[in-house]
Amino acid sequence: MASTACIPPVPAPQDAVGLRDRARGALLGLAVGDALGAPAENMKPSEIRARWGRITGYVADRPAGTDDTEYAIFSGLLLARHGAGLTQAHVEAAWHEWIADREEGPFRGAGFSERGTLENLRRGLAAPISAQHRHAWSDGLAMRAAPHGVFAAGRPAEAARLAAIDGSVSHEGEGIYGGQAVAAGVAAAMAGASTVAVVASALAVVPDDSWTARCLRRALTAAHRGERAVRSAVVIGGYPWTDLAPEAVALAFGAYAAADGDFTDSVLTAVNMGRDADTTAAVAGALAGATRGVRAIPSDWADAIGPARGSCLPSMAGHHVLEVADLLTRAAHEAPPDPGHTPVPEAGPPTPGTGHPAPGTRAAAAVGP
Repeated sequence: MASTACIPPVPAPQDAVGLRDRARGALLGLAVGDALGAPAENMKPSEIRARWGRITGYVADRPAGTDDTEYAIFSGLLLARHGAGLTQAHVEAAWHEWIADREEGPFRGAGFSERGTLENLRRGLAAPISAQHRHAWSDGLAMRAAPHGVFAAGRPAEAARLAAIDGSVSHEGEGIYGGQAVAAGVAAAMAGASTVAVVASALAVVPDDSWTARCLRRALTAAHRGERAVRSAVVIGGYPWTDLAPEAVALAFGAYAAADGDFTDSVLTAVNMGRDADTTAAVAGALAGATRGVRAIPSDWADAIGPARGSCLPSMAGHHVLEVADLLTRAAHEAPPDPGHTPVPEAGPPTPGTGHPAPGTRAAAAVGP
C-alpha cells in the first residue's frame, strides 16, 4: 500500500489572494477542459483528425460543461457546507437531497457509475453498499475530485481522505484510487508544487500495486515523448469502455506532464487523445489551472463558461464554478488549522489574484441549491 509518508513536501499554501487565483484556475480549468473535450468524447485520434484536424479550441456552437462540471459543482458545494467534517452520511444525504429524490435532467444522472448509484439509492441501499454496481471502477469520482484538492490546498493526504469519503457512495477500488490521485495532485498544485511533485503526490496516495498507479507510471514515463506515446502506454486497445478511472486519470496526468503544466497544452493534449475526452481534459485542466492560476486560461475559453445549465443535475442549475471556488477558498480559510500539517516555505513571492466575472451566479454566501 502507498504511505502518506512518501508524499513529497509541497510549498505552504499562499495567502488568500494567491489561493483564490489558483482555486479559480482549478475549477474554471476543469469546466473549460470539460467543454473543450465533450465533442471528442469516445472518439479515436484518427476520428478527431478526420473531422476537425487538430482541435485547438471550442468546436461546439454553444460550449458548456457536461456532467463532469455539474458533479464537480455538487461535490464542491457539499464540501463547502461540511468542510473537513465531511462524512459518508453527509454525502449519501446530499445524493438523495440534490439528485436521487428529484426529477432528473435530460442526461438522466450521467454516466454508468452514477446510474448504478442512483438505482441503488432509490432501492433503499445505503452507502457503501450503494457503490456495489458494475461500474464502480469508473472515472466518475475522478471527474468531481478537484474541489477536495482546492479545499485541502497543500495537504494531498487530506484531499485524498476527503475524496474517498465523497466516493464511498458511488465507487470502490480503482474508482476511489482515481479520485484520490486527482484530489492529491490538485492539492499539491494549489500550493505551487512543481509538475513532478504534483504527480508524485498523486502516486503517493494510491496503492503501489494498483492498476491506477501502474497506469500513472506508464503515462509519466512516456510523457516526454508526447501525446501519442502517452496514449499508447495507457489505453487498452479494443476495450469498449472509455471511462475507466485508471486509464482516464493516467491520460490526464500524462497530458499535464507532457505539457509541463502549461494550461493550453495540457487540455488540448488531453482532448486530442480522445477516449473519455471531456473527463481527461477536465482533470488536466484542473491540475494545470491550479498550477498556473486562473489567468493562464485563455480569456475566450474562460468567457464561454457560464453558470451550470442543469442538463444533468437540475439542482446545480445557476451555480458557477467560480462561485464554488470562492466558497471553498473561504471554507478552507475559516477551517481550524491542521496540527498534522507542517508548511514548507515557498520560494518566491505569492501570485497576485485576479477574477473572471461570473455573471448570473447565485450569491456566493449560499451553499447548496
